[in-house]
Amino acid sequence: MPLQSTLSGKGSDQNQALDTQSDGKSFEQLRRECLQKGVLFEDPDFPATGPSLFYSQSVPVNIEWKRPKELCSNPKFIVGGADRTDICQGQLGDCWLLAAIASLTLKSDAMARVIPADQDFDSRYAGIFHFQFWQHNRWLDVVVDDRLPSVRNKLIYLHSASLNEFWSALLEKAYAKLNGSYEALKGGSTLEAMEDFTGGVGEMYETKNSPSNLFTIMKKALDRGSMMGCSIDITSSAESEAKTTTGLVKGHAYSITGLEEVSFRGQTVQLVRIRNPWGQVEWNGPWSDGSREWDYIGKADKDRLQQISSDDGEFWMEFGDFKKNYDKVELCNMTPDDMASDRKHQWEVNMMEGNWIRGSTAGGCRNFIDTFWTNPQFKLNLKETDDDDHQCSVVIALMQKNRRKLRKEGLDLETIGFAVYQAPEGEDHVGKDFFRYNPSKARSKTYINMREVSERFRLAPGNYLLVPTTFQPHTEADFVIRVFSEKKAGTLAPEEETNEEKGLRRLFEQLAGDWHLSPYFVVLCFNPLSSGKEIKFDGLSLSTCHSIINLMDVDNTGMLEFQEFKVFWEKMKKWIMLFLSFDTDRQGRMSSYELRSALSAAGMRLNNQLLQLICLRFGDANHEIDFDDYLTCIVRLENMFST
Repeated sequence: MPLQSTLSGKGSDQNQALDTQSDGKSFEQLRRECLQKGVLFEDPDFPATGPSLFYSQSVPVNIEWKRPKELCSNPKFIVGGADRTDICQGQLGDCWLLAAIASLTLKSDAMARVIPADQDFDSRYAGIFHFQFWQHNRWLDVVVDDRLPSVRNKLIYLHSASLNEFWSALLEKAYAKLNGSYEALKGGSTLEAMEDFTGGVGEMYETKNSPSNLFTIMKKALDRGSMMGCSIDITSSAESEAKTTTGLVKGHAYSITGLEEVSFRGQTVQLVRIRNPWGQVEWNGPWSDGSREWDYIGKADKDRLQQISSDDGEFWMEFGDFKKNYDKVELCNMTPDDMASDRKHQWEVNMMEGNWIRGSTAGGCRNFIDTFWTNPQFKLNLKETDDDDHQCSVVIALMQKNRRKLRKEGLDLETIGFAVYQAPEGEDHVGKDFFRYNPSKARSKTYINMREVSERFRLAPGNYLLVPTTFQPHTEADFVIRVFSEKKAGTLAPEEETNEEKGLRRLFEQLAGDWHLSPYFVVLCFNPLSSGKEIKFDGLSLSTCHSIINLMDVDNTGMLEFQEFKVFWEKMKKWIMLFLSFDTDRQGRMSSYELRSALSAAGMRLNNQLLQLICLRFGDANHEIDFDDYLTCIVRLENMFST
């Protein structure tokens, strides 16, 4: 059944895709302009240059960006329907993405969402295409031009087995743009792309430690429209994409495209159909293409299941062999329903966003009890029980944001997890002693460096605290939490905002709406202070606001989200009180000689040489420092101490 959205936090129409082009124009506007001018679209946001390919190296060969009409005489967007045989891996290590695309082709409704209609190389061709992806509870519309990386007139990345078909290559380009570059797509989990294609809920099973009814779970999931992938673990990087004697590839992402039961020599045999994104290299054991097992089943089953091509990358395996050879199964379900049960729910979903910020909300896991309590704490009120018992079904999914895009900054996935506690009465934010003496009621099975960690629980009605964390303290990242419940959950938000925080949010939303504060808008936020009675100054300079952005910008967007802005506001209040303790006449200045004491009180221990340089830089002819220079100084020092 469909998910019912009861979002808290940023509100937006979940079904309406947001235009993402930097100039704010939609796909239709851009295509119409190109047709009117008689030109082909060239995307300024993802240009046909080296940085769109690689961020860590120069382009290793002479790559040319060519449009499909330069590569073949009669290009088509889709030839004879989009299906899993249209996906052949090129020279990019993104088999995880290709496995997800193969699964996507089995779901016509999801395909229609990701690949909007009315796109081709015929009547309204303007060199522009668009695709839609789910990101952090929003659908985004991503526009690309059709210039594709090629060498000697052949595509070097994802391509179709039909040389004049280009939907899959253009889809890969749009996904590369979404994540910053083609190189950003190297390595990943099939679940990540499956969720970005559907907005679904991910689950993972280890085949060697799986439920006894795993085949039934997988069959039911596929019947309900879930997407599935599988992989073989590696013990070292040397094993990555190493081919085994049985024709399977280690560390490689496969898609699961079918599950069937057939009668074989008087017994029922369970079979699983698997596809290799390479479009070739297949299992050569029992039930492989042309194996003798096919001679011992009924003609109807054989005609229904047997491979058409002998080397198309798709093959059947007996389920026992599948569990012996593969280590992980990844499922992306369209709803959070438990596939081990026959019951279907009407799910409610709540979404929250937050940040782990060094020195403020990045407390690490419970191993670090002294800082664990500083992590964000979200309230969850489960009032109504499921229809059939006295428990509440809930699925919690914690996702870290934008980590693939941040790879070019040297950042990658953090190790994350979460815990759920019975909430004490009347406390907005519980302290260290609570966690020292109270065990969790539920938690993620493990901390893992995946984009999303999800678990399903059955909890008694009551009030709970949900605490998302990184494994290590002082680790910064942004996150999204989705909580699915069979019955509507109560208020699901961080601790109750004070009147001051509500006013701060109103100010933020007035200037930034649902998005971010740029340095210019930070000036507008803080300059009203200059007209107040407590402190006298002419207003913050743009340079100071750039320093503020650099200090608090966890996700490297060059702007501040509300949680980042809120944390800085708390710092700002402390620094203002510190300044006022020295600016006794309220003239907006302090002596440069007093700066040492002020910085020491702020927790910054500096040697004499550095203090002398700071006083020379920020002090005027009278050895005084105004508030703007004081703030610039303390923000830059904080930046230095936090790196």
